[in-house]
Amino acid sequence: MSAFENQTVIVTGGNTGIGREICLHFASAKANVVVNYLFEEEKAIDLLAHIENLGGKGIIVKGDVSILDDSKRIVDKAINTFGKVDILVNNSGITRDNLMMRMSEEEFDSVINVNLKGTWNMCKSVTRHMLKNRSGKIINIASVVGIMGNAGQANYVASKAGIIGLTKSLAKEFGSRGVTCNAVAPGFIQTKMTDSLTPEIKEQYLKQIPLNKFGTAEDVAFSVMFLASRKANYITGQVISVNGGMI
Repeated sequence: MSAFENQTVIVTGGNTGIGREICLHFASAKANVVVNYLFEEEKAIDLLAHIENLGGKGIIVKGDVSILDDSKRIVDKAINTFGKVDILVNNSGITRDNLMMRMSEEEFDSVINVNLKGTWNMCKSVTRHMLKNRSGKIINIASVVGIMGNAGQANYVASKAGIIGLTKSLAKEFGSRGVTCNAVAPGFIQTKMTDSLTPEIKEQYLKQIPLNKFGTAEDVAFSVMFLASRKANYITGQVISVNGGMI
């Protein structure tokens, strides 16, 4: 029997990038996978087919995590379909990079609303269910820049630093009920964005990374799977940095 068989996981922003990789890893472990998405529905449909081909069960649920009612609906759909939620992976995130002098209020608010408030909304929506069951694992996707800061990303950095603080606070609140809350903070991960960088820019980034390579979505997924497993039952309130040694 797989370690995650009969367990249900919600992955927000699960249809692309790191979220997609996390969904596929849980599907391979025979989990019930609830894929939340807001855009690119065709990718969510394609992912669901892959989940089922891997032997997992899954559903796709469209919803905007920055809206509390949508977050509640995502959780309710998971419970109504599979009976429970064992794991929540808060992966949804956006960027609206700009220097502070040029950053608009909309650019700041939109990033905070999706990244930080969206994480809070999903945690809020699953809290009563997990605390009642006296079990559950919450894994929030933060970022290395939430620890070290980054010029031109005041909104994104603030949101990710906030996620780290939220994670540590919820770990203290939920611990007595058997619910853990941890974060994964990726560094530079191989994505379409990094693929489009010039060789010169890539070289500049690589100089900051002792392992001298970008990480992969799979590297992040492995850490999420560990924190979601029973091997991490005594770990809570922690941030695992997946950054090749940048900090």
